[in-house]
Amino acid sequence: MQNKSELFSEDELNLANISKALSHPARVRILTLLAACDRCMTGKLVSDLPLAQATVSQHLKVLKSAGLILGEIDGPATCYCLDKDAINKAQRAFGMLLGGISCGSKNMEDNNEQQRD
Repeated sequence: MQNKSELFSEDELNLANISKALSHPARVRILTLLAACDRCMTGKLVSDLPLAQATVSQHLKVLKSAGLILGEIDGPATCYCLDKDAINKAQRAFGMLLGGISCGSKNMEDNNEQQRD
C-alpha cells in the first residue's frame, strides 16, 4: 500500500509541516519573542507566556521539529533562537503559494453573484 505523503513533493510536505507548527497562537508568540530578542532561554519564554513550563516546552519541541527554531543546551536550560535560513525559506514558500492564489475583485463579484442566486 502506498503512503499518501509520497504523492506530494518535499516542498509541499515541508510547507504543510510548518503550517501545522504555526497553527497555535502560543507558537506564533514564541516566534515573535525570539525575533525580538535574537536568543532566549527557556525560562524567559515561560515568563513571557501565560502557560506552564511543560506546555511551553512542548510548543518549543513542535517549532524545533518543524525546523523553525534551534535550541542549544546551556547547563540546565536551553537557549533558543530562530533558524533564520529556515524562516527565510518559509517566507519565500508562503509568498509563492499565496501569490499564486487569485482572489481578485472579479472572482469576488462572481462568487457574490452566485451566492445571491
